[in-house]
Amino acid sequence: MTRAWISIGSNIEPEANLRAALALLEERFGPLVASPVYRTPAEGFQGADFLNLVVGIDTDEPPEMVRAALRAIEDAQGRVRGAEKFSSRTLDLDLLTWGDRVAPELGIPRDEILEYAFVLRPLADVAPAERHPVVGRTYAELWEAFQPKGWMERATIGQG
Repeated sequence: MTRAWISIGSNIEPEANLRAALALLEERFGPLVASPVYRTPAEGFQGADFLNLVVGIDTDEPPEMVRAALRAIEDAQGRVRGAEKFSSRTLDLDLLTWGDRVAPELGIPRDEILEYAFVLRPLADVAPAERHPVVGRTYAELWEAFQPKGWMERATIGQG
C-alpha cells in the first residue's frame, strides 16, 4: 500500500462540495486521513474565498488510476474545465505525493506543495514528519520557513 496525499479545494458551494468529495473519496479508497479545513482568498483571480484541505489515502492502485478517479469525482460535482488555470471551481482534487516517489512526468510531487500556503499548511498538519521527496525537509520544517502571501484561517464544513 502506498500513502498518497490529495489536496481538495472549492469556492463554489464549497461546504457541500467538500463534504461530497470526502464521502466519494472514502467510498472509493476507504478511510481517509483528513487535515483541518482552511479558508483562503482566491489566488490569481478575483473570486469567492476557497475552502481547502488535504487528505491521505492508502492504495495499491497506480497513480494514473487514482488521478482518473479524482477527475471523475470532480466531474460528478460539476467541475467545468476551461482554458483559465485560475478560476472559480466546484471542486479541485490534485494528487500531491505518492509515497516518496519522484515522477516529474506525472507531476509527483506536485509543485504547489512548495508554492501555496493552502496546500503546504494542511499537509504539514497531517504529515508533519514526512519529508518532501525532492527537497528532503519535513512538511513541518517547510511550513515553519514558509512566507504566506495572504491571510488564511481555519474553517469548518457543517454536516449539512
